[in-house]
Amino acid sequence: MAAPSAAMRRKLQRKFRLRGFTLKVDALEEAAAFLDRFPDAEDDALDLLLDELDKEPLKSSILDRDAVRRVVSLLVEAEEAVDAASPAATSARSALRVVDSFVVPRFHYDPIKKVFYEHTGRLSIHGEAGDKAALYRDRYQVLLQRLARDKYFSRPAFETVMTESDSCEITSIQSLIGCTGRRWIMGVISQLEERQFYLEDLTGAVPIDLANAISLKPLPCFFVENTVIVAEGELLANGIFQVNTCGFPPLEDREASLSLLMGLDFFGGGVIPTEETLRLSSLENKAVNDMFVILSDVWLDNPETMEKLGVVLDGYESVEVVPSLFVLMGNFCSQPCNLAFSSFEELRLQFGKLGEMIAARTRLKEHSRFLFIPGPDDAGPSKALPRCALPKYLIEELQKHVPNAIFVSNPCRVKFYTQEIVFFRQDLLYRMRRSCLIPPTTEETSDPFEHLVATITHQSHLCPLPLTVQPIIWNYDHCLRLYPTPHTIVLGDKSEQKAFKYTGITCFNPGSFANDSTFAAYRPCTKEVELSALES
Repeated sequence: MAAPSAAMRRKLQRKFRLRGFTLKVDALEEAAAFLDRFPDAEDDALDLLLDELDKEPLKSSILDRDAVRRVVSLLVEAEEAVDAASPAATSARSALRVVDSFVVPRFHYDPIKKVFYEHTGRLSIHGEAGDKAALYRDRYQVLLQRLARDKYFSRPAFETVMTESDSCEITSIQSLIGCTGRRWIMGVISQLEERQFYLEDLTGAVPIDLANAISLKPLPCFFVENTVIVAEGELLANGIFQVNTCGFPPLEDREASLSLLMGLDFFGGGVIPTEETLRLSSLENKAVNDMFVILSDVWLDNPETMEKLGVVLDGYESVEVVPSLFVLMGNFCSQPCNLAFSSFEELRLQFGKLGEMIAARTRLKEHSRFLFIPGPDDAGPSKALPRCALPKYLIEELQKHVPNAIFVSNPCRVKFYTQEIVFFRQDLLYRMRRSCLIPPTTEETSDPFEHLVATITHQSHLCPLPLTVQPIIWNYDHCLRLYPTPHTIVLGDKSEQKAFKYTGITCFNPGSFANDSTFAAYRPCTKEVELSALES
């Protein structure tokens, strides 16, 4: 092995340092030997190597020969790395980073220092009582510190003369005792007693009367138990807080949130230095041919659905530039995979047939990635969110035909260059409408999907339903949060397919492929959504 040149050493050390790695001498030589394989695409090969190292569960940021050699061996053996001399192919592969929910970092907010700090230590699936309290406290703190920065709710820096109608300063619930007149409070809607709702904050709880409440602004949202609201009203003599108007905490611009969270990785996938972000943004703007195809409810046990899927794959196999990514979301079976389900062996074979179907389309197999996200009724340990990836037993046959298929949790996150995309498969709209306490206003829109999008974005949470309606693993509730707001949210729901852009966030539902033959194509470069359907 020839010793790398001084220029090559400096280049490798600088690139690895930008990603937070330090190279030992033997590791540097191993990396240089890998780049020697691709003299015409050296930079792209190096980016690919760094991207794969980011995904490795490394014990230390100081890399030795073994750590680098392990990743190099995987890249050399993989079929797509053989063609790494093509910059376009390498760029497309290294652009995509998939983040499983169970590896998303968890952060807590310190109200004294007014900073977020990362949780250290292992998170348990089986939480304790304190973990459930922390779930609500952390959700509330995120929205409270966001509200405190809003110009309408923040306290003036200097004492000024303000009328009662101008003042929107939040009063803690504990401080309501003895207060008269109109007050603004913020809290979580809870049902501490049967048929009596309360508003809770970190200091206490107060019973509320929502009978005459009207939505603020008018905000087209679902007000359900477990959501955090800002309410204006008066504490009556009987101890009940009469709500006159209520709304959700105002949204904060994504860039404003990021400026306050510099160096913190809320999304997962690693912190990207400014220099690297600029480079990736430039590449993202040039990726005009990249496209994601999203299908929900791909019933493998339904011959009609499989026939329709074959038509879709044939159509994209014949286009000039095949899609970069196919996202197949559950349910993958027309029957719920519960305790009464006894056809797991048959479902395993059906996954194998899907693998054969993909492998038969040579261009798709070689140039596209396939991402599988389980649905609410798919096989798994429980119905609680987040759901882990599909069981290995079911997918082994498919992986024999499509080795680079990706199986992740529900929800999951995808980073395309600098763009953050969240995928969530849950029949959420029906449950939100059933659980709604105040009918959403139809002054701005009567579309329930738009109401749903407004609700989850203002709550900064994918599923703000009561835990009795949708259980959540207490220690992993942070995986469902939407703070800072991502660029795109894909909500796989069995309801009618829709696309809606709300305050700059692209949200869409691809519809139910098995029921309606609908699916969606998304172009990340322009954030355009093409709602598609097969002719019946």
